[in-house]
Amino acid sequence: MSATVLANRVELTASGPAGSDDILTAEALDFLTDLHLAFVGRWEEERLRRREQAVRFAAGERPDFLPETRAIRENGSWRVASPAPGLIDRRVEIAGPPTPKMAVDALGSGAAVWVADLEDATSPTWENVIGGQVTLREAVAGEIDLTEPAAGRRPIAGEPTTIVVRPRGWHLREAGLSYCGQPALGALVDFGLYFFHNAWPLLEKGTGPYFYLPKLRSHTEARLWNDIFCFAQDRLGIPRGTIRATVPIETVPAAFEMEEILYELREHSSGLDAGRRDYIFSLIKSFPEDPAFVLPERSAVTMTVPFMRAYTELLVRTCHRRGAHAIGVMAAFIPGHDPEANARALARVREDKRREAGDGFDGSRVAHPELVETCREEFDKVLGGRPNQLERLREDVSVEAADLLAVDRTPGVITAAGLRDDVAVALRYVDAWIGGSGAVVIFDQIEDAATAEVCRCQLWQWVHHGSRLDDGTVITRELVDSLLDAEHAALRVGRTAAEAERLEQASELVRCLVLGDRLRSFFTPHAYRRHLAEGSR
Repeated sequence: MSATVLANRVELTASGPAGSDDILTAEALDFLTDLHLAFVGRWEEERLRRREQAVRFAAGERPDFLPETRAIRENGSWRVASPAPGLIDRRVEIAGPPTPKMAVDALGSGAAVWVADLEDATSPTWENVIGGQVTLREAVAGEIDLTEPAAGRRPIAGEPTTIVVRPRGWHLREAGLSYCGQPALGALVDFGLYFFHNAWPLLEKGTGPYFYLPKLRSHTEARLWNDIFCFAQDRLGIPRGTIRATVPIETVPAAFEMEEILYELREHSSGLDAGRRDYIFSLIKSFPEDPAFVLPERSAVTMTVPFMRAYTELLVRTCHRRGAHAIGVMAAFIPGHDPEANARALARVREDKRREAGDGFDGSRVAHPELVETCREEFDKVLGGRPNQLERLREDVSVEAADLLAVDRTPGVITAAGLRDDVAVALRYVDAWIGGSGAVVIFDQIEDAATAEVCRCQLWQWVHHGSRLDDGTVITRELVDSLLDAEHAALRVGRTAAEAERLEQASELVRCLVLGDRLRSFFTPHAYRRHLAEGSR
């Protein structure tokens, strides 16, 4: 439907999908209006800071620990708030989109936390955005039926699973709602609707409204979120400090401001977590023209390479110094039909979780219920009966700025198989994303938008710098184009006309992303405007 846009109001510009009447109420839209009135200007200031930083990086500046916030880092007396109910023991978290099936699997998995991801794991169609809010409201109200069997379901052990919502990043808009004639901010829509409908019911259950805040680049962006939290709590008469937020350190600039981010959110902070895919993506897009930041193929950039190791060890030390939880990287493996392949992959998952627990992390994430027990076993060995290891300060860790940027010490090559894999995953994921799926199983891994971002950025980087395969072959536009043609042809077999048209759109988009003259900051806003936004009008 079409709506008349009123000045300074959030208005519907799309027909509400099933269940939306209870979500898009007049009171909820009033709340979103208040959020936009109060904070759209602030976000524009932060967006300008992002652009200015990108210009400085392009001119050769490199991130460093900020001299103007040295006093915060050197002051050893401040701490974040004590862990909130439901977030004291986080040894296993399961992440996935807020769909009914995922809700059943997550809440019945035995994991301590369900990260309901409205960002990287959700294709932001209007139906998915509002359907996710419907699912979350039902989950909070206890209306999700956990008595029915579900794939990978495990008996609930201990306390009920705590819900933590990951709203969209600031770079994404929502065309289903308008503000001053422009699409609303996806971050405020996701946060606002969930908080408005569920804050009080969660408090009555003994927990609270908890969030993951994606894609932050600075402590000033953390300050913006903290002010949003204070405003929202005051608006609904909820005590300040009720909201808690975990910040994924998944951008390179944020890695240099971990302490400052915790400080700005200290009344509302529940810790930091490590994001491998987004962090690699951020590294490439922060310095796209610099050949010193060209990485080997994805499989070689593990959590044990020097620059990733420095970043995660600093994260644990920073968190525990301030009384905050440190959460490890998500295991994305999905069990398949090959027992031997499953055993090899499960052994790698176990090794990763063992390393994280040994390094001092308080918990870690998985993408599938069948991995919950593996993760728990490794953390149980270290934690025993303790809910976390916040007392382990990791004072042995010393990380300098150069360590966080030591990309040149990353071993590995680019193989023909690695090149084909990036092409295949990028095209398959974008095809699924345009079709409305944000969490997609590709080659026995659950892939999300962050994976597609890494793949298309690597392809652009290799073409742009004329990188070579391990056999000496130069990676050219023509080579990547031919691989895209071959992958497109393979995927085209057996498709309906509508599915074939969607694949054509995905192929065109991926070519634009990987063969264009400049590297786009994100693929999702561009793809949203071209392929999803019309469905929200």
